[in-house]
Amino acid sequence: AIGLFSLLSVFVAEAWQLVAARFLIGVFVGADYPIATSLIAEFTPKEHRSISMGMVSAAWYLGATVAAVVGYGLYGVEDGWKWMLGSAVVPCVVLLVGRHDIPESPLWLASKGRHAEARAVMDRVFGPDVELAPVKPADKTPLATLLHGEYLKRMIFLGVFILCQVVPMYAIYTFGPEIMTAFGLGEGHEAILGESAVSLFFLVGSIPAMFWLNSMGRRPLLLMSFALMAAGLLVLGLWPTAPVTVIILAFGLYAFFSGGPGILQWLYPNELFPTEVRATAVGVAIGFSRIGTIAATYGTPLALDAWGVGPVMLVAAGLVLLGLVLSYFLAPETRGKSLAETSGIDDR
Repeated sequence: AIGLFSLLSVFVAEAWQLVAARFLIGVFVGADYPIATSLIAEFTPKEHRSISMGMVSAAWYLGATVAAVVGYGLYGVEDGWKWMLGSAVVPCVVLLVGRHDIPESPLWLASKGRHAEARAVMDRVFGPDVELAPVKPADKTPLATLLHGEYLKRMIFLGVFILCQVVPMYAIYTFGPEIMTAFGLGEGHEAILGESAVSLFFLVGSIPAMFWLNSMGRRPLLLMSFALMAAGLLVLGLWPTAPVTVIILAFGLYAFFSGGPGILQWLYPNELFPTEVRATAVGVAIGFSRIGTIAATYGTPLALDAWGVGPVMLVAAGLVLLGLVLSYFLAPETRGKSLAETSGIDDR
């Protein structure tokens, strides 16, 4: 579906057709987020879970970096924007080939009482010597399960934490060239190159973070990362006329240390909820955060025009500091625990 509507984006003749195609792409991307990350979490042994989810985050940043490079290459080309949108067909074909024989999650099968199928998947993926942890049978779980007690507390934490993490990032990605120009880092092609460099910092930062999440722990890395991200944004906000070197270092500090929170936006929702509601919880948490990204996409250019780039960066820093405070009080430590342990609430 994503490939189809990306291809249709090339042939639109009216604005409403483009809006409809992009909206439908968003619907199917939104479906992919919880399904793909839940499958990865449920197939991955606990000692490798941060690395496997880190690869998801790194792949996202790699895609965003490649998108900036594609934009640079097609800048000024007639109807270049159509080819930019249509180029999404290429990774869709790769994914169709790579995913065609991925089996169902054995944890989900076991939760539905389909133990023979779960055992067959375990044998195929891990071999006959690996046992599946006991799973409680569960019927279809209503969405209301996420809106009570400890699960509601976790949903609030995840929704606000992810919002604070992604809103500044989406603003920088979406309006990167405008922001680079506002900081005096060039216009047109040069500004796109500046955005590509910042995107590369995001990508590089996710690589050590996936290992630090195991060695340092989820909670300490999250708190340290938010503090350093805020420091970078505060420099940009308080000193928007700083020398180019300082601007680049401040952007680099923010982007590099976004790696840990960027991974945790996928890892935490999958760890903190049981199999029967895991994908739903991921979808709700990510969906809530996207309310903020909609506001950022609409409001960033208006704020840049009205206030200038310094105050916009200060607003971004304020969001990151809110995430830091929230995480200090609510972020759990899930390192070294099984999904059954991290998602349980009886002993909390």
